[in-house]
Amino acid sequence: MAVVSKLGPIYRVQDETYQADNCLPLVEAARRGDVRLHAVVRGHYPGKPLPHDVLPGVRALGFWDAEVEQSWGLAWHRNEGIEFTFLENGTIAFSVDDRQCSLRPDDLTITRPWQLHRVGDPNVGPGRLHYLILDVGVRRPNQPWKWPPWVLLSQSDLDAMTTILRHSERPVWKGSASLRRCVQAIADAIESDRNGSSSSRLAVRLNEYFLLLFDLLTRKKLVLDERLSSSPRTVELFLSDIKNNSEQLTLEWTVGGMARSCGLGVTQFIYHVKQLTNMTPGHYLNRCRLDAAVQLLRQDTGTTVTDVAQKCGFSTSQYFATAFSRRFGTSPRSFRERLRETSRKQVQDDPSAHHDQ
Repeated sequence: MAVVSKLGPIYRVQDETYQADNCLPLVEAARRGDVRLHAVVRGHYPGKPLPHDVLPGVRALGFWDAEVEQSWGLAWHRNEGIEFTFLENGTIAFSVDDRQCSLRPDDLTITRPWQLHRVGDPNVGPGRLHYLILDVGVRRPNQPWKWPPWVLLSQSDLDAMTTILRHSERPVWKGSASLRRCVQAIADAIESDRNGSSSSRLAVRLNEYFLLLFDLLTRKKLVLDERLSSSPRTVELFLSDIKNNSEQLTLEWTVGGMARSCGLGVTQFIYHVKQLTNMTPGHYLNRCRLDAAVQLLRQDTGTTVTDVAQKCGFSTSQYFATAFSRRFGTSPRSFRERLRETSRKQVQDDPSAHHDQ
């Protein structure tokens, strides 16, 4: 099949931008002939473009089939929708958030747009993996889900399934023989599709897929946690992104922009940040930037103080120096010089280290 993919896919959530998965390792493997890849897609995902009026909301629907051990994996990423995968054959390492597992045949995975996940550890082994990425209009846990109109479950069944998917983030489920047959039929329809010729078959099979998914989810006696879709958790995830993502630190955040990113009013957002961190949003952002600056000063001794300030989101090096001195009691330059002096003394006191130098 012709594989199409764009570099650097970006999607936007309010004032916030995210790097979505572009599946480039998979694309390159397909071009080399290491895997068979068949998919119908929208946007940057690899595959044949879906007609604009066919199955709205579907971002990617397809499968890959690898007969031998691969030299690639899909690194940590998020998607522009909820992702369902089904492993038909083989064994594949899968991680989501802080959980790791080894997928077995008939395992089904479900990940939400805010959940970081990867496939492979770091590479993938032989296997046939089916996947669906469906945009239901959410990027944060507290947003309402909007299923596309072609999903024909009754409103009550759809509401029940949505509640389970929002209030349980169990990542791996054991599928069924019926689900296996369904994804195989979807794969057959994708392979035979020519410019949307399989649209009806795909719509019917996807509705069967969701009916089987509904049966699977509602058969289990789950302990649901409403907090998983709450505003405090949305703010908590947002603050974690700020802390752990250097690109987020460089954005010109305002409190209003932060609140909009979480789908909240300013007053409510400030309240939740205070509850979670005992700080104002500005204080928390400043602390994260300073923590990142300390790491850069320690690890990258060739970077100038001005560059460190810019990389950590400070508008000027002067403001950075003032904030740094206020928190740590010394200037960034003095801090770095003290690190260098400590390193020199360690070399002098350790003959073996001196010899290695």
